[in-house]
Amino acid sequence: MSIKELPQIQPYGPHNQRLESNVHPADWRNPDPKEPYHLIVIGAGTAGLVTAAGAARLGARVALVERDLMGGDCLNTGCVPSKAVIASARAAANLRDAARLGVNSEETSVDFAMIMERMRKKRADISPADSAARFKELGVDVFFGDARFGQDNSIEVVRQHGEIQTLNYRKAVIASGARAATPPIPGLDSVPYLTNETVFSLTKVPQRMAVIGGGPIGCELAQSFARLGSEVFLFERGPTVLGREDQDAAAIVQQQMIDDGVNALTGTSDLQLSMDGDQIICAAKRDNQPFSVEVDALLVAVGRAPNVDGLNLEAVDVAFDAKGVEVNDHMQTTNPKIYAAGDVCSKYKFTHAADFQARIVIQNSLFALGPLGKKKASDLIIPWATYTSPEVAHVGMYERDAKEMGMSIDTYIQDFEDVDRAILEGRTEGFVKVHTRKGTDKIIGATIVAENAGDMISEITLAMKNGVGLSGVSSTIHPYPTNADAIRKIGDQFNKTKLTPMSQKVLGFLRWLNVGD
Repeated sequence: MSIKELPQIQPYGPHNQRLESNVHPADWRNPDPKEPYHLIVIGAGTAGLVTAAGAARLGARVALVERDLMGGDCLNTGCVPSKAVIASARAAANLRDAARLGVNSEETSVDFAMIMERMRKKRADISPADSAARFKELGVDVFFGDARFGQDNSIEVVRQHGEIQTLNYRKAVIASGARAATPPIPGLDSVPYLTNETVFSLTKVPQRMAVIGGGPIGCELAQSFARLGSEVFLFERGPTVLGREDQDAAAIVQQQMIDDGVNALTGTSDLQLSMDGDQIICAAKRDNQPFSVEVDALLVAVGRAPNVDGLNLEAVDVAFDAKGVEVNDHMQTTNPKIYAAGDVCSKYKFTHAADFQARIVIQNSLFALGPLGKKKASDLIIPWATYTSPEVAHVGMYERDAKEMGMSIDTYIQDFEDVDRAILEGRTEGFVKVHTRKGTDKIIGATIVAENAGDMISEITLAMKNGVGLSGVSSTIHPYPTNADAIRKIGDQFNKTKLTPMSQKVLGFLRWLNVGD
């Protein structure tokens, strides 16, 4: 078996050294195994960490196996570093845009090296929460090495120097996450390219950068690098960016990206890559017309692939495919003793989704026969957000989902052009769109496009989770002036549809009486 070499975190300065000392200490000594473990968790990303910590707090004997860096994609190469860079990119854009508010600032300069240094510091500051030392204190036995399933409810942990430790389990959890997918693009194997796993090692902003993929990761980073000084070319096969989102929302984001300097090359086909000296040549077709651009950096952001290699899942009858490990509604694999959670098995590849799937795994693997019974993943209401400017946040169904199900719906839209806070701040692009079951106030889905949409969507998610309809939203007092008032206005729109002709006449008469006074 080939053991995966641990990549050195680059650049290897004081902040990354501090990160490594927390999430993969060089001097870590694996403990002696206990016999047997109630739960062995493979993977120390969000799903694995939540599972291990929760089970240990409940008194279970828990082992956690990680081959690379604890904290997984979220801490090391995903949510944490990307949002730090996005914060700097937004600050640069706000400075350039300050004149519209009557603030005249000098020409904005961007110190990319300092921005990335700040990101590395903030990431290291957060890392103790995911550290090996913290989980040891929680009572979890932390093992570093490659995990593979063996015979008779066992898992082998293989260290880089060849040592093998055998751990026995009553139940096991696969939480090995996912990695950046490699698309079948001609020439990709002949050119240097970045993914989300390597882009945050940059210390110098690329002068010209190509981004392949107009999904959330591609859009967030394309816009950020454009705001930080790169000339960015975004290649997307679909007609718009964010093809899975509400298309009204995607159009607003795409226009803002263009305004920020991104060359949004949507509708491209026949992409081929090659080298010309130290330049990467991206040749493609658009509207059947060939074109090419030369760049000095290439970022590939076309999805995620599950980490199932080397786990020996076939030996324990765990079914999997290119999309990941197969699980039922209780997060149980085809082997009843083995569960899975997070990106390795879920179509919702979000940190918060992994968190709540892990909670289901704890309940079902340790206490399924107890008074609480089995928990279902289908009961989760999972919102998500893309952190472009403006942000796009969504929860529940899209219109297309309802149509596919044959469900009749009503749709209510509140543009920010009619929301006082948005008007005052000059941020009127965007909207709140809410779908309800036809003729009722029951919310089945919503999309928000706004600078802080990721925060705003939680109010609608809470309403859906607790059965609060638009009438309840309308009767909830919102502070004035806030962008969240747009959500209350949606509730008012629903209430107006309930006015009968007689009630409208009564209200008209009352208004007439008030005027007469």
